[in-house]
Amino acid sequence: MSHSVQTTLDTKKSFWFFIGPAFLVSVGYMDPGNWATSIEAGSRYGYDLLWVITLASLIAILMQLLSAKLGIATGKNLAQLIRTENPGKGGTFLLSTAALAMVATDLAEFLGVAVALNLLFDIPLVFAIFLTIFDVLLILWLERFGFRWVEMTILAFVATIGLGYVVELWLAQPQWADVAQAMIIPNATIMNTTALFIAMGILGATVMPHNLYLHSHQVMTRQEVAGNAENSRKRFYKMMKWDTVLALVAAWLVNSAILIMASAAFHEKGLLITDIDEAYKTLGPLLGEAAALTFAIALLASGIASSTTGTLAGQIVFESFFKKRRINIFKIRVYIRLATMIPAAIAIMLSAKPLSLLVLSQVILSMQLPFAVIPLVRMTSNPMLMGDLVNDAKTKITAWAATSIIVALNIWLLVMLAIDAFK
Repeated sequence: MSHSVQTTLDTKKSFWFFIGPAFLVSVGYMDPGNWATSIEAGSRYGYDLLWVITLASLIAILMQLLSAKLGIATGKNLAQLIRTENPGKGGTFLLSTAALAMVATDLAEFLGVAVALNLLFDIPLVFAIFLTIFDVLLILWLERFGFRWVEMTILAFVATIGLGYVVELWLAQPQWADVAQAMIIPNATIMNTTALFIAMGILGATVMPHNLYLHSHQVMTRQEVAGNAENSRKRFYKMMKWDTVLALVAAWLVNSAILIMASAAFHEKGLLITDIDEAYKTLGPLLGEAAALTFAIALLASGIASSTTGTLAGQIVFESFFKKRRINIFKIRVYIRLATMIPAAIAIMLSAKPLSLLVLSQVILSMQLPFAVIPLVRMTSNPMLMGDLVNDAKTKITAWAATSIIVALNIWLLVMLAIDAFK
């Protein structure tokens, strides 16, 4: 075999070896929290908020690229660096807000699993929630065979979700000309307080803080093979760019498909759907039982996969609080799950509409986002920390502009809610 052919084959093999970390992360961008916000957005406002998903996805791609670059350049994840770069109360505060985000994330994700189990097998919601503890066991079991098995399993779940929505769109028959326009052209709908609340939920469900912590950690699973030389690190980051863009474009398409389906199936028929279980029960009579079953199976895949990655991210943040002690990984994962499971079970028993917690959890994530994004942009712009992978001027401007949008939308929502409260 000639040298040139051998080089081509090695390059191809290397490319596929590096694909995986961002796909593991991407499932968080199509988790049940996204389903809740996109279903309500589509059924309430039609295609009008579709551009918000596009904007949020573009910001997500940028921030995940910075997260990957941070891990590659430093060999540490975002939580570790927040602790080392902010050793006092500032670091503790930032990591505490991250822990709150993990709770909100886990709440949405295991609620999705519980709802899917309830819809598919008629298991009462409270009992279904406690069955989600097996997500932790799934992680531990798969890790015995190497982390690549975790990534491939999550990728299979992502494929299941994507295929499910191909079927849903085929059955719903949306107005594609309207879809194309709404995807890229903003409109005045967001000026409505409810629409802004939902838009913030979409932002929080798309640019998720836990994914920034997880991605900076996951890229290090390839670090040993990639090497630490300057050329090796640059090639490594180039591969991670491909991984990130491919994975998050797929997530953008799935997110968009959820809203498009809700608009075509519900809004165009004058139906307002605000809960996932209500969407399932309505899809059957409207589009047939195949649509309802596909919806529930995709929801189960989404919930299990995103719950798995959410628990991994929670572990990363939790470990940063105990950097000088050996900790039991199994206990951490169980404690993280119980910390969100028990309050959620109580809320479900006391609330008439417990699934409204899904949209609220995504707004909480959006509120926490600046506390993860600002340190990320600041650190990736620090040449002493990043070396040759430091943000260039164009990236800095874009990253700070995106951060400003996130902060401005959060402030806007708080002002709008305050105005409504005093009316």
